[in-house]
Amino acid sequence: MLVDMDDHRWLTPHEQRAWRAHLAAHRLLFLQLDRELQGSGLSLNDYEILVNLSESPGRRMRMSELADATIQSRSRLSHQISRMEAAGLVTREECEDDRRGTFAVLTDQGWEMIRRVAPDHVDSVRRHFIDLMTPEQVSALERIYAPVIDHLQGVRGVRRND
Repeated sequence: MLVDMDDHRWLTPHEQRAWRAHLAAHRLLFLQLDRELQGSGLSLNDYEILVNLSESPGRRMRMSELADATIQSRSRLSHQISRMEAAGLVTREECEDDRRGTFAVLTDQGWEMIRRVAPDHVDSVRRHFIDLMTPEQVSALERIYAPVIDHLQGVRGVRRND
């Protein structure tokens, strides 16, 4: 049986254009930033992991917290950390107080990589995103996304880090 098209709350043309613009902008920006990082041997996902670890006390995070911070499944993060371990960027350490827990730890090589790559990546973020908007638009974008992030993290059972 087909869904009754008249009995559904469809997107208005304006809402549909906004939704599709969001999808296109997100995908195009991700692809561009990922492409520009590839010269360093990192993917955008690798970079995000390195940033999170570099900003954490002791340059380490529980794998479960890192998965939440990077919005990845535990299994996908585990595979990615394995690849990054093989490249010498991170290591894993067991949690002394929780035998089931594991830490991802940024190595000296990983620290040097993030220090070398970050300036160019930030320039790319500015060139392809931030500098295309006024400061007011950047502030509006932050306000616009806050309730969406809060809602979706609530659905996932994760709190937003401010």
